[in-house]
Amino acid sequence: MSRLPPLRDDCFALPPGVNWVPVDEALARLREGLGPVAPVETVPLAQAQGRVLAEDVKAMRAHPPGANTAVDGYGFAHASLGDPPHYLPLIEGRAAAGQPFGGTVPPGQALRVLTGAILPPGVDTVVLEEDCLIEDGRIGFSRSPRRGSNTRPEGEDVQAGDRILAAGRILGPGDLALAAAAGLGALPLHRQLRVAILSTGDEIRESGAPAARHQTYDANRPMLAAILRRWGMEVVDLGLARDEAGAVAAALDRGAAEADAILTSGGASAGDEDHVARTLDEARALRTWRIAVKPGRPLALGLWKGVPVFGLPGNPVAAFVCTLVFARPALLTLAGAPWAAPRALMLPAAFAKSKKHGRREYLRARLDDEGRVEVFRSEGSGRVSGLAWAEGLVELPDPEGTIAPGDPVRYLPFTAFGL
Repeated sequence: MSRLPPLRDDCFALPPGVNWVPVDEALARLREGLGPVAPVETVPLAQAQGRVLAEDVKAMRAHPPGANTAVDGYGFAHASLGDPPHYLPLIEGRAAAGQPFGGTVPPGQALRVLTGAILPPGVDTVVLEEDCLIEDGRIGFSRSPRRGSNTRPEGEDVQAGDRILAAGRILGPGDLALAAAAGLGALPLHRQLRVAILSTGDEIRESGAPAARHQTYDANRPMLAAILRRWGMEVVDLGLARDEAGAVAAALDRGAAEADAILTSGGASAGDEDHVARTLDEARALRTWRIAVKPGRPLALGLWKGVPVFGLPGNPVAAFVCTLVFARPALLTLAGAPWAAPRALMLPAAFAKSKKHGRREYLRARLDDEGRVEVFRSEGSGRVSGLAWAEGLVELPDPEGTIAPGDPVRYLPFTAFGL
Protein backbone atom coordinates (compact mmCIF):
# COMPACT_ATOMS: atom_id res chain seq x y z
CA MET A 1 0.00 0.00 0.00
CA SER A 2 1.54 3.29 -1.10
CA ARG A 3 1.61 6.33 1.19
CA LEU A 4 0.87 9.92 0.27
CA PRO A 5 2.60 13.00 1.69
CA PRO A 6 0.92 14.73 4.65
CA LEU A 7 -0.86 18.05 4.32
CA ARG A 8 1.07 21.24 5.00
CA ASP A 9 0.49 22.93 8.37
CA ASP A 10 -0.61 26.08 6.57
CA CYS A 11 -3.01 24.41 4.14
CA PHE A 12 -5.93 26.43 5.49
CA ALA A 13 -4.09 29.74 5.84
CA LEU A 14 -5.65 32.91 4.43
CA PRO A 15 -3.79 36.05 3.37
CA PRO A 16 -3.22 38.61 6.15
CA GLY A 17 -6.07 41.05 6.65
CA VAL A 18 -8.78 38.84 5.15
CA ASN A 19 -11.92 38.80 7.30
CA TRP A 20 -14.97 37.98 5.23
CA VAL A 21 -14.10 35.45 2.56
CA PRO A 22 -16.17 35.29 -0.66
CA VAL A 23 -17.37 31.81 -1.55
CA ASP A 24 -15.28 31.60 -4.72
CA GLU A 25 -12.12 32.62 -2.85
CA ALA A 26 -12.83 30.11 -0.08
CA LEU A 27 -13.21 27.33 -2.64
CA ALA A 28 -10.06 28.41 -4.45
CA ARG A 29 -8.08 28.39 -1.17
CA LEU A 30 -9.32 24.93 -0.29
CA ARG A 31 -8.47 23.65 -3.74
CA GLU A 32 -4.96 25.10 -3.53
CA GLY A 33 -4.20 23.75 -0.07
CA LEU A 34 -5.47 20.18 -0.28
CA GLY A 35 -4.33 16.99 -1.99
CA PRO A 36 -4.94 13.23 -1.80
CA VAL A 37 -4.28 11.58 1.56
CA ALA A 38 -5.91 8.17 1.01
CA PRO A 39 -3.29 5.48 0.22
CA VAL A 40 -3.45 3.22 -2.85
CA GLU A 41 -4.46 -0.43 -2.91
CA THR A 42 -5.33 -3.03 -5.54
CA VAL A 43 -8.99 -4.02 -5.39
CA PRO A 44 -10.96 -6.71 -7.28
CA LEU A 45 -13.22 -5.28 -9.96
CA ALA A 46 -16.37 -6.49 -8.19
CA GLN A 47 -15.55 -4.27 -5.19
CA ALA A 48 -14.61 -1.12 -7.12
CA GLN A 49 -18.03 0.54 -7.47
CA GLY A 50 -17.94 4.12 -6.19
CA ARG A 51 -14.20 4.03 -5.51
CA VAL A 52 -11.59 6.53 -6.77
CA LEU A 53 -9.15 5.31 -9.40
CA ALA A 54 -5.56 6.00 -8.31
CA GLU A 55 -3.78 5.55 -11.66
CA ASP A 56 -4.58 5.67 -15.35
CA VAL A 57 -5.78 2.27 -16.56
CA LYS A 58 -4.97 0.75 -19.95
CA ALA A 59 -6.80 -2.00 -21.80
CA MET A 60 -5.22 -5.43 -21.45
CA ARG A 61 -6.64 -6.51 -24.82
CA ALA A 62 -8.78 -5.19 -27.65
CA HIS A 63 -12.54 -5.03 -27.44
CA PRO A 64 -13.91 -6.79 -29.31
CA PRO A 65 -10.91 -9.13 -29.29
CA GLY A 66 -11.56 -10.25 -32.85
CA ALA A 67 -13.65 -9.30 -35.87
CA ASN A 68 -17.14 -10.72 -35.40
CA THR A 69 -20.63 -10.71 -36.78
CA ALA A 70 -23.22 -8.22 -35.54
CA VAL A 71 -26.26 -10.24 -36.69
CA ASP A 72 -27.51 -13.72 -37.40
CA GLY A 73 -26.96 -14.41 -41.08
CA TYR A 74 -24.48 -15.72 -43.63
CA GLY A 75 -20.86 -14.76 -44.10
CA PHE A 76 -18.70 -14.73 -47.22
CA ALA A 77 -15.89 -12.87 -48.99
CA HIS A 78 -17.18 -9.67 -50.55
CA ALA A 79 -14.63 -9.86 -53.39
CA SER A 80 -16.26 -13.05 -54.68
CA LEU A 81 -19.56 -11.33 -55.44
CA GLY A 82 -20.49 -10.53 -59.02
CA ASP A 83 -23.50 -8.61 -60.21
CA PRO A 84 -26.80 -9.11 -58.37
CA PRO A 85 -28.76 -11.20 -57.79
CA HIS A 86 -26.30 -13.33 -55.81
CA TYR A 87 -26.38 -17.08 -55.21
CA LEU A 88 -23.76 -18.71 -52.97
CA PRO A 89 -23.54 -22.38 -51.94
CA LEU A 90 -23.52 -23.01 -48.19
CA ILE A 91 -20.68 -25.02 -46.69
CA GLU A 92 -21.30 -27.33 -43.76
CA GLY A 93 -20.99 -26.06 -40.22
CA ARG A 94 -21.53 -22.69 -38.60
CA ALA A 95 -19.84 -20.04 -36.46
CA ALA A 96 -21.45 -19.01 -33.15
CA ALA A 97 -20.42 -16.90 -30.18
CA GLY A 98 -17.99 -19.01 -28.19
CA GLN A 99 -18.01 -21.71 -30.92
CA PRO A 100 -15.73 -20.58 -33.75
CA PHE A 101 -15.70 -22.28 -37.13
CA GLY A 102 -12.59 -24.37 -37.46
CA GLY A 103 -11.87 -23.95 -41.14
CA THR A 104 -11.68 -21.42 -43.97
CA VAL A 105 -14.64 -20.32 -46.11
CA PRO A 106 -13.69 -20.74 -49.79
CA PRO A 107 -14.26 -17.84 -52.20
CA GLY A 108 -17.73 -17.81 -53.69
CA GLN A 109 -19.24 -19.79 -50.82
CA ALA A 110 -21.05 -18.83 -47.58
CA LEU A 111 -21.23 -19.99 -43.98
CA ARG A 112 -24.02 -19.78 -41.43
CA VAL A 113 -22.94 -17.26 -38.72
CA LEU A 114 -24.66 -16.18 -35.49
CA THR A 115 -24.41 -12.88 -33.62
CA GLY A 116 -21.08 -12.42 -31.84
CA ALA A 117 -19.27 -15.19 -33.71
CA ILE A 118 -15.64 -14.60 -34.65
CA LEU A 119 -15.38 -14.23 -38.44
CA PRO A 120 -13.45 -17.21 -39.82
CA PRO A 121 -10.83 -16.80 -42.57
CA GLY A 122 -12.53 -16.11 -45.87
CA VAL A 123 -15.38 -14.04 -44.38
CA ASP A 124 -15.42 -10.24 -44.33
CA THR A 125 -19.10 -9.50 -44.99
CA VAL A 126 -22.38 -10.80 -43.55
CA VAL A 127 -25.87 -10.61 -45.02
CA LEU A 128 -28.87 -10.65 -42.70
CA GLU A 129 -30.77 -13.95 -42.69
CA GLU A 130 -34.07 -12.08 -43.23
CA ASP A 131 -32.67 -10.79 -46.55
CA CYS A 132 -31.85 -14.27 -47.84
CA LEU A 133 -33.70 -17.06 -49.60
CA ILE A 134 -32.46 -20.52 -48.62
CA GLU A 135 -32.96 -23.14 -51.30
CA ASP A 136 -31.20 -26.29 -52.45
CA GLY A 137 -28.20 -25.80 -50.15
CA ARG A 138 -27.50 -22.27 -51.21
CA ILE A 139 -28.46 -18.73 -50.26
CA GLY A 140 -29.80 -16.06 -52.57
CA PHE A 141 -30.08 -12.31 -52.05
CA SER A 142 -30.97 -9.52 -54.46
CA ARG A 143 -28.88 -6.55 -53.34
CA SER A 144 -25.11 -6.14 -53.14
CA PRO A 145 -24.03 -5.29 -49.57
CA ARG A 146 -21.05 -3.09 -48.95
CA ARG A 147 -17.84 -4.80 -47.86
CA GLY A 148 -17.84 -5.34 -44.07
CA SER A 149 -21.63 -5.09 -43.73
CA ASN A 150 -23.03 -6.41 -40.43
CA THR A 151 -19.57 -7.03 -38.98
CA ARG A 152 -17.61 -5.45 -36.14
CA PRO A 153 -13.83 -5.08 -36.59
CA GLU A 154 -11.33 -6.13 -33.96
CA GLY A 155 -10.73 -3.28 -31.51
CA GLU A 156 -13.67 -1.27 -32.85
CA ASP A 157 -14.38 -0.10 -29.29
CA VAL A 158 -10.97 -0.27 -27.58
CA GLN A 159 -7.49 -1.21 -28.73
CA ALA A 160 -5.05 -3.06 -26.49
CA GLY A 161 -2.94 -0.51 -24.64
CA ASP A 162 -5.50 2.31 -24.94
CA ARG A 163 -6.04 4.43 -21.83
CA ILE A 164 -9.62 3.62 -20.94
CA LEU A 165 -10.01 5.26 -17.51
CA ALA A 166 -8.19 8.24 -16.03
CA ALA A 167 -6.78 8.58 -12.52
CA GLY A 168 -9.16 10.32 -10.15
CA ARG A 169 -12.31 8.96 -11.74
CA ILE A 170 -15.07 7.87 -9.37
CA LEU A 171 -16.03 4.51 -10.81
CA GLY A 172 -19.57 3.73 -11.84
CA PRO A 173 -21.22 0.66 -13.37
CA GLY A 174 -20.29 1.70 -16.92
CA ASP A 175 -16.64 2.08 -15.95
CA LEU A 176 -16.60 -1.41 -14.45
CA ALA A 177 -18.16 -2.81 -17.62
CA LEU A 178 -15.44 -1.18 -19.73
CA ALA A 179 -12.64 -2.39 -17.45
CA ALA A 180 -14.02 -5.93 -17.50
CA ALA A 181 -14.40 -5.93 -21.29
CA ALA A 182 -10.78 -4.79 -21.58
CA GLY A 183 -9.57 -7.75 -19.51
CA LEU A 184 -8.96 -6.13 -16.13
CA GLY A 185 -9.81 -8.14 -13.02
CA ALA A 186 -8.51 -5.65 -10.44
CA LEU A 187 -7.84 -1.92 -10.31
CA PRO A 188 -5.48 0.42 -8.43
CA LEU A 189 -7.75 2.46 -6.16
CA HIS A 190 -7.42 4.95 -3.37
CA ARG A 191 -8.55 3.44 -0.11
CA GLN A 192 -11.98 4.77 0.81
CA LEU A 193 -11.63 8.04 2.64
CA ARG A 194 -12.43 7.65 6.31
CA VAL A 195 -14.31 10.63 7.67
CA ALA A 196 -15.10 11.05 11.35
CA ILE A 197 -18.23 12.93 12.40
CA LEU A 198 -18.74 14.64 15.74
CA SER A 199 -21.62 16.68 17.17
CA THR A 200 -20.96 19.02 20.08
CA GLY A 201 -23.14 20.79 22.61
CA ASP A 202 -24.62 20.21 26.07
CA GLU A 203 -28.09 20.58 24.58
CA ILE A 204 -27.67 17.80 22.00
CA ARG A 205 -29.19 14.37 22.57
CA GLU A 206 -29.29 11.20 20.49
CA SER A 207 -32.53 10.95 18.53
CA GLY A 208 -34.98 8.66 20.29
CA ALA A 209 -33.46 9.15 23.75
CA PRO A 210 -35.33 10.99 26.51
CA ALA A 211 -34.92 14.76 26.13
CA ALA A 212 -36.10 17.82 28.02
CA ARG A 213 -37.61 20.85 26.28
CA HIS A 214 -34.28 22.69 26.43
CA GLN A 215 -32.52 19.83 24.67
CA THR A 216 -32.29 19.15 20.93
CA TYR A 217 -32.08 15.90 19.05
CA ASP A 218 -28.96 15.51 16.92
CA ALA A 219 -29.97 15.81 13.26
CA ASN A 220 -26.45 16.44 12.00
CA ARG A 221 -24.70 13.11 12.48
CA PRO A 222 -27.41 11.02 10.75
CA MET A 223 -27.46 13.56 7.93
CA LEU A 224 -23.68 13.75 7.55
CA ALA A 225 -23.26 9.97 7.76
CA ALA A 226 -25.81 9.48 4.98
CA ILE A 227 -24.13 12.11 2.79
CA LEU A 228 -20.67 10.63 3.26
CA ARG A 229 -21.83 7.12 2.46
CA ARG A 230 -23.46 8.37 -0.73
CA TRP A 231 -20.03 9.77 -1.64
CA GLY A 232 -18.41 6.36 -1.16
CA MET A 233 -16.65 7.25 2.09
CA GLU A 234 -16.34 5.32 5.33
CA VAL A 235 -17.89 6.92 8.40
CA VAL A 236 -16.25 6.95 11.81
CA ASP A 237 -18.93 8.02 14.29
CA LEU A 238 -17.41 9.95 17.19
CA GLY A 239 -20.80 10.48 18.82
CA LEU A 240 -21.63 13.51 20.96
CA ALA A 241 -19.19 15.67 22.92
CA ARG A 242 -20.22 17.98 25.75
CA ASP A 243 -19.23 21.62 25.80
CA GLU A 244 -15.99 20.87 27.57
CA ALA A 245 -12.55 21.37 26.08
CA GLY A 246 -11.37 18.00 27.35
CA ALA A 247 -14.29 16.13 25.82
CA VAL A 248 -13.82 17.83 22.47
CA ALA A 249 -10.07 17.23 22.49
CA ALA A 250 -10.55 13.53 23.34
CA ALA A 251 -13.01 13.13 20.47
CA LEU A 252 -10.62 14.86 18.07
CA ASP A 253 -7.81 12.58 19.26
CA ARG A 254 -9.89 9.54 18.40
CA GLY A 255 -10.85 11.03 15.04
CA ALA A 256 -7.22 11.74 14.17
CA ALA A 257 -6.27 8.15 15.07
CA GLU A 258 -9.05 6.49 13.05
CA ALA A 259 -9.90 8.80 10.16
CA ASP A 260 -8.43 10.83 7.30
CA ALA A 261 -10.63 13.86 7.97
CA ILE A 262 -13.00 15.08 10.66
CA LEU A 263 -16.33 16.87 10.32
CA THR A 264 -17.62 18.54 13.45
CA SER A 265 -20.91 20.40 13.83
CA GLY A 266 -21.43 23.12 16.41
CA GLY A 267 -18.86 25.11 18.35
CA ALA A 268 -17.24 26.58 15.26
CA SER A 269 -17.78 30.26 16.03
CA ALA A 270 -16.33 32.51 18.74
CA GLY A 271 -18.92 32.23 21.50
CA ASP A 272 -18.39 31.20 25.12
CA GLU A 273 -19.34 27.58 24.41
CA ASP A 274 -17.72 27.20 21.00
CA HIS A 275 -15.24 24.60 22.18
CA VAL A 276 -14.29 23.19 18.77
CA ALA A 277 -12.90 26.56 17.71
CA ARG A 278 -11.36 27.16 21.12
CA THR A 279 -9.71 23.72 21.26
CA LEU A 280 -8.22 24.11 17.79
CA ASP A 281 -7.10 27.63 18.65
CA GLU A 282 -5.35 26.58 21.84
CA ALA A 283 -3.51 23.92 19.86
CA ARG A 284 -2.52 26.62 17.37
CA ALA A 285 -4.36 24.64 14.70
CA LEU A 286 -7.29 26.94 14.00
CA ARG A 287 -8.16 28.93 10.88
CA THR A 288 -11.58 30.53 11.29
CA TRP A 289 -13.01 31.48 7.94
CA ARG A 290 -15.93 33.89 8.05
CA ILE A 291 -17.42 33.09 4.69
CA ALA A 292 -19.80 35.50 3.01
CA VAL A 293 -22.51 32.88 2.60
CA LYS A 294 -26.07 32.33 3.82
CA PRO A 295 -26.71 30.00 5.51
CA GLY A 296 -23.33 29.24 7.08
CA ARG A 297 -20.71 31.95 7.69
CA PRO A 298 -18.34 30.55 10.34
CA LEU A 299 -16.26 27.60 9.15
CA ALA A 300 -13.53 26.47 11.53
CA LEU A 301 -10.67 24.76 9.71
CA GLY A 302 -7.51 23.23 11.07
CA LEU A 303 -5.19 20.26 11.36
CA TRP A 304 -5.49 18.13 14.45
CA LYS A 305 -2.44 15.87 14.70
CA GLY A 306 -2.06 16.17 10.94
CA VAL A 307 -5.71 15.36 10.14
CA PRO A 308 -7.88 18.10 8.56
CA VAL A 309 -10.83 19.26 10.63
CA PHE A 310 -13.85 20.96 9.09
CA GLY A 311 -15.82 22.72 11.82
CA LEU A 312 -19.34 23.09 10.41
CA PRO A 313 -22.09 25.31 11.85
CA GLY A 314 -24.36 23.55 14.32
CA ASN A 315 -27.57 24.48 12.57
CA PRO A 316 -28.55 21.48 10.40
CA VAL A 317 -29.48 23.55 7.34
CA ALA A 318 -26.24 25.54 7.49
CA ALA A 319 -24.27 22.34 8.13
CA PHE A 320 -25.95 20.71 5.12
CA VAL A 321 -25.21 23.62 2.78
CA CYS A 322 -21.60 24.00 3.96
CA THR A 323 -21.04 20.26 3.57
CA LEU A 324 -22.25 20.28 -0.02
CA VAL A 325 -20.58 23.53 -1.07
CA PHE A 326 -17.28 23.39 0.83
CA ALA A 327 -16.69 19.98 2.41
CA ARG A 328 -17.64 17.89 -0.64
CA PRO A 329 -14.98 19.16 -3.07
CA ALA A 330 -12.40 19.21 -0.25
CA LEU A 331 -13.15 15.64 0.85
CA LEU A 332 -13.19 14.32 -2.71
CA THR A 333 -9.79 15.94 -3.25
CA LEU A 334 -8.49 14.22 -0.10
CA ALA A 335 -9.96 10.97 -1.47
CA GLY A 336 -7.95 11.32 -4.70
CA ALA A 337 -10.70 12.59 -7.02
CA PRO A 338 -10.48 15.83 -9.02
CA TRP A 339 -11.94 19.02 -7.60
CA ALA A 340 -15.71 18.66 -7.97
CA ALA A 341 -17.71 21.74 -8.93
CA PRO A 342 -21.45 21.08 -9.23
CA ARG A 343 -23.07 21.53 -12.63
CA ALA A 344 -25.90 24.03 -12.52
CA LEU A 345 -29.03 24.40 -14.63
CA MET A 346 -30.38 27.81 -15.61
CA LEU A 347 -34.14 27.60 -15.16
CA PRO A 348 -37.00 30.07 -14.73
CA ALA A 349 -37.88 31.10 -11.20
CA ALA A 350 -41.30 30.47 -9.72
CA PHE A 351 -40.63 32.95 -6.92
CA ALA A 352 -39.79 36.59 -6.23
CA LYS A 353 -36.99 37.82 -4.00
CA SER A 354 -34.85 40.86 -3.22
CA LYS A 355 -31.29 40.03 -2.19
CA LYS A 356 -28.73 42.09 -0.28
CA HIS A 357 -25.22 42.75 -1.53
CA GLY A 358 -22.10 41.00 -0.34
CA ARG A 359 -22.90 37.36 0.24
CA ARG A 360 -23.72 34.21 -1.69
CA GLU A 361 -27.11 32.75 -0.80
CA TYR A 362 -28.41 29.22 -1.12
CA LEU A 363 -32.14 28.57 -1.00
CA ARG A 364 -33.72 25.17 -0.63
CA ALA A 365 -35.55 24.51 -3.87
CA ARG A 366 -37.21 22.05 -6.21
CA LEU A 367 -38.90 22.04 -9.61
CA ASP A 368 -42.63 22.53 -10.00
CA ASP A 369 -44.79 20.72 -12.55
CA GLU A 370 -43.92 23.31 -15.20
CA GLY A 371 -40.16 22.95 -14.80
CA ARG A 372 -39.76 26.21 -12.86
CA VAL A 373 -37.77 26.53 -9.66
CA GLU A 374 -39.77 27.02 -6.50
CA VAL A 375 -38.18 27.71 -3.10
CA PHE A 376 -39.09 26.61 0.40
CA ARG A 377 -41.61 28.81 2.12
CA SER A 378 -39.11 29.98 4.73
CA GLU A 379 -35.42 30.87 4.55
CA GLY A 380 -35.01 30.18 8.26
CA SER A 381 -32.02 27.91 8.72
CA GLY A 382 -33.74 26.19 11.63
CA ARG A 383 -36.43 24.74 9.37
CA VAL A 384 -35.07 21.24 8.96
CA SER A 385 -38.26 20.18 7.16
CA GLY A 386 -37.01 22.21 4.18
CA LEU A 387 -34.18 19.72 3.69
CA ALA A 388 -36.68 16.89 3.24
CA TRP A 389 -38.85 19.05 0.97
CA ALA A 390 -36.04 20.23 -1.29
CA GLU A 391 -34.54 18.49 -4.32
CA GLY A 392 -31.74 21.02 -4.82
CA LEU A 393 -30.48 24.52 -4.09
CA VAL A 394 -30.86 27.86 -5.81
CA GLU A 395 -27.55 29.73 -5.79
CA LEU A 396 -27.90 33.52 -5.75
CA PRO A 397 -24.76 35.50 -6.69
CA ASP A 398 -22.89 37.85 -4.34
CA PRO A 399 -24.18 41.22 -5.66
CA GLU A 400 -27.56 42.57 -4.68
CA GLY A 401 -30.41 41.86 -7.01
CA THR A 402 -34.10 41.33 -7.52
CA ILE A 403 -35.63 38.17 -8.89
CA ALA A 404 -39.07 38.11 -10.47
CA PRO A 405 -41.05 35.03 -11.53
CA GLY A 406 -39.76 33.85 -14.88
CA ASP A 407 -36.22 35.21 -14.39
CA PRO A 408 -33.47 32.62 -14.98
CA VAL A 409 -31.85 31.36 -11.77
CA ARG A 410 -28.95 29.01 -11.12
CA TYR A 411 -30.41 25.71 -9.90
CA LEU A 412 -28.18 23.02 -8.37
CA PRO A 413 -30.03 19.69 -8.11
CA PHE A 414 -28.83 17.47 -5.29
CA THR A 415 -27.68 15.01 -7.96
CA ALA A 416 -25.06 17.63 -8.91
CA PHE A 417 -23.62 17.10 -5.42
CA GLY A 418 -23.59 13.32 -5.73
CA LEU A 419 -26.79 12.83 -3.70
